Amino acid sequence: MQYLLMIYTDEAVDNAMGPEEMGSLLESYGRFTAELEAAGALVGGERLHPVGTATSVRSRDGKVTLTDGPFAETKEQLGGYYIIDVPGLDEAIAWAKKLPSVVHGTIEVRPVWAAEGGEAG
Repeated sequence: MQYLLMIYTDEAVDNAMGPEEMGSLLESYGRFTAELEAAGALVGGERLHPVGTATSVRSRDGKVTLTDGPFAETKEQLGGYYIIDVPGLDEAIAWAKKLPSVVHGTIEVRPVWAAEGGEAG
């Protein structure tokens, strides 16, 4: 079954990190990614550009509007994600607990709803 691990962090906290602290965090992500690959659980994942580069698209009553930035104002922003393939939610949560940003952010774990047949996984 596939799960999306969404990594939410406060960009202000990330931006305040010094080069050594940021380097250490990125090395931790490299190790985490290698561990996922070795376990055969990695489907994909990427780091996202800062939330200020986002464009939100909405359509209400036939009128489409574009807004710079995210859909909602929040303290934490979506900074990246992993798509993993594991037997179930318990395993997905176990991987989420290992993500380096779990110590200062939030990891949202959500099953992927496959297009074929409407079943997740």
